[in-house]
Amino acid sequence: MRTACFVDGYNLFYGLLADTPYKWLNLKELLAHIVRIENPRSSLISVDYFTSSVKPELATRGIASKEAQDAYVRALKTSNVAIHYGRHSLEPAKAPRFVDRNTSASRQDKVDIWKLEEKETDVHIGISMYRTATRQAMLEADQRIEQLVLVSSDTDMTPALRAIREDFPDITIGVILPYRDASNRPLPGSLKQHSHWIRRVVSAVELGSHQFPIESPHTKNQPSNQITGN
Repeated sequence: MRTACFVDGYNLFYGLLADTPYKWLNLKELLAHIVRIENPRSSLISVDYFTSSVKPELATRGIASKEAQDAYVRALKTSNVAIHYGRHSLEPAKAPRFVDRNTSASRQDKVDIWKLEEKETDVHIGISMYRTATRQAMLEADQRIEQLVLVSSDTDMTPALRAIREDFPDITIGVILPYRDASNRPLPGSLKQHSHWIRRVVSAVELGSHQFPIESPHTKNQPSNQITGN
């Protein structure tokens, strides 16, 4: 089963990799491993990775965060992962004041904040998945993508999955949730409803066994725990 994967880099990093020693993830190898487990007939044909460039002035480690992201993106490209960039938006906004956990948020008590959002990623992933599905009718049968896999827990992707299921019923849809531990994570029911299968957890063993070599032209002087996916 010829398979294409579409990865939300922000979701992947904060769901699976942040605060772990596994940030130097060989994403394509990990995904090939997972789709084979879900269906031994699966073969991974392509991986599309969607992210936004780090803003050094807003990153915890400043320019080092941007350099780490760039190093990781270069490594992904060497394994033929296609990279797609969105953008970050930083705008002034208002939000309810936090008093304590026992006090409810109030619309009558707001404070000024900076609102940082990642823009265009969800729409870009959804359009890319749908366009991939659309193109298959023009290909020879043995060249067609038979399975689309979303790597994200973001329920904003639900409309895209629903449309693909309705318009292309012959294409299998899978979802890989970027969770290391599902015990405290709600299952995004709308993603499950519109997919044929869903992987709830990626184990630490799987992450650890699918890493790029630490010493490479892309990681010179960059220890693996400094590499970020977003």
